[in-house]
Amino acid sequence: MERKTVRPEDLDLDSPGRRDYWVALEHDSIWGDHLIPLTVFVGPEAKDGEGLVSFGSNHGNEYEGPVALKHLIREIDIQNVRGRMILIPVLNPAAFLSGTRESRQEDGVNLNRAFVDDAGKIPALAGITHRIAAFVREYIWPRVHIVLDLHSGGDVARFSICANFHPLEDEELSAKIEQTARWFGTPSLMVYQNATRGLLPSEAERLGKITVGTELGWGKAVNPDGVRYGRQGVLAAAINNGIMHGKVEPIAHHKDGTQQKLEMVSRECFTVAPFAGHYEPLVHCGTAVKKGQTVGLLHDFDRIDLDPWPCVAALDGVVLAQAWVAPVPKGQHIVVVAKLLD
Repeated sequence: MERKTVRPEDLDLDSPGRRDYWVALEHDSIWGDHLIPLTVFVGPEAKDGEGLVSFGSNHGNEYEGPVALKHLIREIDIQNVRGRMILIPVLNPAAFLSGTRESRQEDGVNLNRAFVDDAGKIPALAGITHRIAAFVREYIWPRVHIVLDLHSGGDVARFSICANFHPLEDEELSAKIEQTARWFGTPSLMVYQNATRGLLPSEAERLGKITVGTELGWGKAVNPDGVRYGRQGVLAAAINNGIMHGKVEPIAHHKDGTQQKLEMVSRECFTVAPFAGHYEPLVHCGTAVKKGQTVGLLHDFDRIDLDPWPCVAALDGVVLAQAWVAPVPKGQHIVVVAKLLD
């Protein structure tokens, strides 16, 4: 297999066959390029404006997505591909290299906040992270109608492993998105607020694309269940939407009918650290809790004789996420209690 290094304008995402690329975006610090791995499969039934893209490493310290997509690149046979599939295991090579959420050694920007007006087009937004957003907008969006953005908690949060999406007014699109999310097989489905500027999934949804994100692990590690869910979700989306030949069976919580659909839209779902301290969880993610229940404790070791501050659930629900690293800064969301929808 030859992986060819090309500028974005030299990509061939349309001709039948398989092609493996390093997409070269100019480096800001050295005389060279950031290289984004991209593999495209185009089958005989590919249509203009239709296809599937799956991204790993939108954030550089989340590894289940890159691992799952790397496996799929090796496993998929072009003979089984009907439409267009684009797999990008490492969308953000600068952040991946430093093992950080943001492109810390370059422009310090979080790619999942970089899909803003004029990204990559004006001097103030010309760093590598905004130019990756511009690359996705110009070369990827026009060729796909399904977007799978594979995330994990990194070193920020531990989750009840989930596929996730936003509440949308378009009922038909919402139904397609939820069904696509269920096929990942994860314990939870997360319906989350859509008020954060610059999110890759938010832009894809606004463009009318079937868009699913995930939280497949935590702790800057590789969770084997998360890799399995990620691989399953991508294959199921491709097969169920006629992009690949084959048959796919439900797995895990999808198969068992035990998935929890959880909503974290209102502010009362979030417990914010009122001071910098060390977080102690008292329950596991995925646990049902009651309003008023203490689900964690925040310790101040500079005032070691004080009682820890109780993190209290503001509603009946399920603990969807908690701080993973014990030291937390003031203002961090340290507990998320989500409302159970079904």
